[in-house]
Amino acid sequence: MGVELIIAFVLLGIVVGIMAGLLGIGGGGIVVPVLASIFIYQGIPKGSVMHLALGTSMACIILTSFSSMRSHHKNGAVNWSLVKIMAVGMVVGTFSATFLTAYLGAKALAIFFALFMAYVSIKMFSNQKSQTGSGDINRTELTLVTLGIGAISALVSIGGGSLTVPYLTWRGINIKSAIATSAALGFFIAIAGTLGYLINGELNTTSTEFIAYTWGYIYLPAVLLVSIPSYFTAPLGAKLTQRLPISMLKKIFGVLLMALSLKMFISFI
Repeated sequence: MGVELIIAFVLLGIVVGIMAGLLGIGGGGIVVPVLASIFIYQGIPKGSVMHLALGTSMACIILTSFSSMRSHHKNGAVNWSLVKIMAVGMVVGTFSATFLTAYLGAKALAIFFALFMAYVSIKMFSNQKSQTGSGDINRTELTLVTLGIGAISALVSIGGGSLTVPYLTWRGINIKSAIATSAALGFFIAIAGTLGYLINGELNTTSTEFIAYTWGYIYLPAVLLVSIPSYFTAPLGAKLTQRLPISMLKKIFGVLLMALSLKMFISFI
């Protein structure tokens, strides 16, 4: 692995950490398309690129989301009562969906990822603040919602923030608390998703057995080089949440997501 790739992974980790703390988003929207491009550049077969990018991204999120969660907890913004209820459904949904990705082709995964991130990008430009709920959410509703968020999170390798934050704010949870709570939930999603991709990658060794430094669908050098800088920059993002205009940052992030998703879509079509 050349110096240019090491620098690329480190810079990616810095950006991902800031975004995780700032917007409660684990960073998969950025990590997956960038990793996919890097893996293609490295000559990894396209049939294995998406699975490896998704699994590696999920593993990278563990340390990032833990750092973000810890920072938001220190600020007293995490709604732990909600986390305790929602984490179970998200873990089950995430882990289960990783078994589905193992049977989907790289092209299908790339199309699904690109379409979903295009949706997230468009939502970033929405100024809707529909807070129709009171903050009290039915447990049955939470179970169904969290199973769905967990499953989608596994399919596109995200910490769930792009879905969890809008849902919680819609149900009447304060935006800053929603971001912090989403960051905490992202940690549990990342653990379940990483375990699922690891197991499925080991069960399907023919797709990655000739790729050095992989464990299941996880490329270990990228996990190390992305996770470490993101761990230190996530607290910075959490602090910036209190100071910067989030609406403007969401729009910038939306443009970035759209560009990265389109690039990855074109690479696989």
